[in-house]
Amino acid sequence: MKNSRTKIIATVGPKCSSPKMIHSLVNHGVDAFRINMSHGTQDEKESFFKLIRSIELPEGKRPTILADLSGPKIRVSGLETPVELKQNDIIRISNEESGDSIIPVSKNVKFQKVDKGAKIMINDGRIVLEVIKHISNSTLECKTLTPGIIENRKGVNFPGIALDVPSLTEQDEQDLELALKNGADWIALSFVRSPSDYDLVRLRVRDLGYTVPIMAKIEKWEAVQKIDGIVDAFDAVMVARGDLGVEIPIERVPLIQKDVIEKASRAGKPVVIATQILDSMTERPVPTRAEVSDIANAILDGADALMVTGETAMGDYPEEVIAMLTRVIDETESAINYQDYYISREDGNLNTARAISHAACSVASDQDIKTLVTMTHSGSTARMTARFRPSAQIVAMTPFDTICRQLSIVWGVRSFVVRAYNSSDQIPLVASEVLKENSLIADGDKFVITGGVPVGIPGTTNYLSVLRLE
Repeated sequence: MKNSRTKIIATVGPKCSSPKMIHSLVNHGVDAFRINMSHGTQDEKESFFKLIRSIELPEGKRPTILADLSGPKIRVSGLETPVELKQNDIIRISNEESGDSIIPVSKNVKFQKVDKGAKIMINDGRIVLEVIKHISNSTLECKTLTPGIIENRKGVNFPGIALDVPSLTEQDEQDLELALKNGADWIALSFVRSPSDYDLVRLRVRDLGYTVPIMAKIEKWEAVQKIDGIVDAFDAVMVARGDLGVEIPIERVPLIQKDVIEKASRAGKPVVIATQILDSMTERPVPTRAEVSDIANAILDGADALMVTGETAMGDYPEEVIAMLTRVIDETESAINYQDYYISREDGNLNTARAISHAACSVASDQDIKTLVTMTHSGSTARMTARFRPSAQIVAMTPFDTICRQLSIVWGVRSFVVRAYNSSDQIPLVASEVLKENSLIADGDKFVITGGVPVGIPGTTNYLSVLRLE
């Protein structure tokens, strides 16, 4: 049985595209799989969904799927031959003009407000331009600060420039429908800029007949400026350090990561850390010391999950990556005093649900009870309990497969599907059945149980009891 509290999300790709490898990654510690919707044909993407859905876990459920939409990534588009820029060269960035001194970029983007000294970063910041003139909403005149060769399809970032781009591209619309029809448990939205992006995607999800939760990827400078509203609006957040490190000065990324983890954790929203987690292991079987320290610090800061990308999708050592990540998680968590952790999470601003969840953690701590059971229909009771990072194991029980899978990325939560129950009188029996069947505690041991009464109404956590497994 996996004892780690911090969860692991692995990206599927050519190097892990067989049932045998997916099974192996699960056995090494993977809790959920990410499908990157930026790459491949629709058939290729659908094949990854089918692959993951074909895997049966020991608990009888399948692995959790996170579908990551590519979002409005702006790229060099339509450049027929590479262009070499030298220091101080004058060049135009445009999505409507063409010519020898023009670098064409993606359509459907408008350059609105341009800050003084705003920079344009091409190919992950390897080439840097400074905007010297805002010619129109489609064209900017720039001077080359860091020279290099510009090639077609390379990414372009515009820190300091307010962009008017669609939150969902046409490709995203197609990918969203494909993901939902093929069993996506979470949707991640790339390049979020505003809390209102949530409403747009949520409406589209509902129009398609689904209620899947939506995760905001924090990788734009605008998102950093509006982080409080984004955390409040979305169901979860991901710190995507790749583009974020291009959009803002790279030395700010660690402090922004800590800030996002803190804000999301206090709001009871899952927070995922991604990009270059074990990047060196893409080509070698051991990580760098710096990578191990980076992972440990994310765990100590309170991240719910760590996500590897190319390490498992394209790398030569996918199994070793997950095994190493699991070992670092276990070693780091063994040094954390969760008693102090949970006490520090009490901020004096508790509604009934938070107060009951905090009280459940307090009772478990005071009576040295090792298991905390949350009965949940929406997942909110389990997420709120995990917010306080208790030392007791959190066992979530829900009648719904979808909620069970969604909780797999939440810190410390082990989730189980239970038979439907209609009243609080049935809760002790239902909970005891699961605890016994899965050998989660021994006969005679106490457990704390919390949930909502009346049963089946989300957000009504108001029930707390201490029971003994007979």
